[in-house]
Amino acid sequence: MTSYLDLQASKAHQTSFNLAKAHIIQSDEEALEIAQALAEQFKAEAIKRDAERVLPFDEIEAYSQSGLWAITVPRQYGGAEVSSLTVAKIIALMSGVDGSIGQIPQNHFYALEVLRNTGSESQKQHLYAEVLKGARFGNALAEFKTKNSTQKHTLLSKNEQGYVVNGEKFYCTGSLFAHRIPTLVKDEQNREFLVFIPRESEGLEVVDDWSGFGQKTTGSGTVKFNQVQVAEDDIIPFDKAFSEPTLVGPFAQIMHAAIEVGIARAAFEETLVRIRQARPWIDSGVDHATQDPLTIYELGRIGADVRASEVLLKQAARSIDTAKPTPNAENIARASIDVAKVRAHSTQTALKASSKLIELAGSRGSQRRDGLDRFWRNARVHTLHDASRWKYYFIGNYVLNGTLPPRRGTL
Repeated sequence: MTSYLDLQASKAHQTSFNLAKAHIIQSDEEALEIAQALAEQFKAEAIKRDAERVLPFDEIEAYSQSGLWAITVPRQYGGAEVSSLTVAKIIALMSGVDGSIGQIPQNHFYALEVLRNTGSESQKQHLYAEVLKGARFGNALAEFKTKNSTQKHTLLSKNEQGYVVNGEKFYCTGSLFAHRIPTLVKDEQNREFLVFIPRESEGLEVVDDWSGFGQKTTGSGTVKFNQVQVAEDDIIPFDKAFSEPTLVGPFAQIMHAAIEVGIARAAFEETLVRIRQARPWIDSGVDHATQDPLTIYELGRIGADVRASEVLLKQAARSIDTAKPTPNAENIARASIDVAKVRAHSTQTALKASSKLIELAGSRGSQRRDGLDRFWRNARVHTLHDASRWKYYFIGNYVLNGTLPPRRGTL
C-alpha cells in the first residue's frame, strides 16, 4: 500500500483550504485496511514523540489525507458513512499505537455528528465537501475560568458585518492541526451554537500551552477569540443536539471509550512481550517468568478485563447504529446506557492494564528508553475527561428505576 505518511510529509503544516487530493474511502473494509497500514507507520516514532513532545503534524496530515477523517460523511454527500463500530475500531487501533493520535480526530467526528443532526442542507453540502477534500476540524468547547463545565462565557454577537465571536477556550484538542475550529458559543438570548471558524481568521489565536503529563501531543491548548468575524452559514445550532433525541452524546462518548479500549489492548499486548523477557520472582521456584503462577494469574485477570471492554464497545456501537435510522427518547437512552457501560469499564481497564504492564515487566519496565509509562500516563489523563463514578450512577438509576439518563456529551 502507498505510504500516505511519505506522500504527505512535505505538507505537514498546511492550514489553508487548498485541499484537493485527499483519498475518498468507499467502505468500512477499506477504512479498516488503510487504518491498519497507517497505524504501523505511526508506531515507529511513538515513543520519541511522547518523550520529546514532538507534535505529530506529519502523521495527522497523512491521517486526514488518507480519507479516514471523512469516513462518517453520509453517503448522499459522497462519504462512506461507516458504522459506529468501524469508527470505534479505528480510534482504538490508533490509540493503542499513540494515545494522542487516537484522540485528536475525536472532536472532528463529534463536530460532524452535530452537523448531521442540526445543520442546514447548505451547511452540510459545504462542510462535508471540505472534509472530503481533507479538511480537519479541531474544537473549542471547554472553558477553564467558569465555575463548572456547563457555563460558557464565549459570546456570539451581531455587528454591522454580521457576527463576531469573543472569548477564550481551553482543552482545545486538535486545534493546532485544524483547518477549522468548531467553537461553542452563546448568543444574547442564551442559545448555544457551534461556529465552524476558519483557523486563519483574523483575531483567532491558538496557543500551544497544553502541559498535561499524558496525551502530551494532542494539541489541547488555549484558543482565544478577539472580535473574530464569522459567516452566518458557519453557525450551526448546538442546543438542539441535546434538547431533542439525537445520537450526538452517545457517539461522542463511544469514541472516548474506544481511546481507552485501544490503550488497554496495547498495554496488554506489550505486557505479554515484557513477561517473556522478564526474570521470574525469586520465590516462584520456576526458571522463567512465563511459568510464574502469580504472574499468570494477574495476566489472566487483565486479559479478561480487556476482552470485556472490547465486547462492551462492540455492543454499544451496535446500539448506536440500531438507533440511528429512527432515533427516539427510548433507543437513545438505551444507546447512552450501553455506551456508559463501556466508558466506565474501559476507564478502569485502561488504568489497570497500563499499571500492571510496568509491574509485571519488573524493574526493567521503568527504563525511560522503553516508554512503558506512556500507556498509564495517557490513560490517566484521558480518563479524567469525565467521571466513571457518575456513569455507574446513571446505569444503576436506569436499570432500577427506569430513569432516562441526561442527554449530553458527557454520557
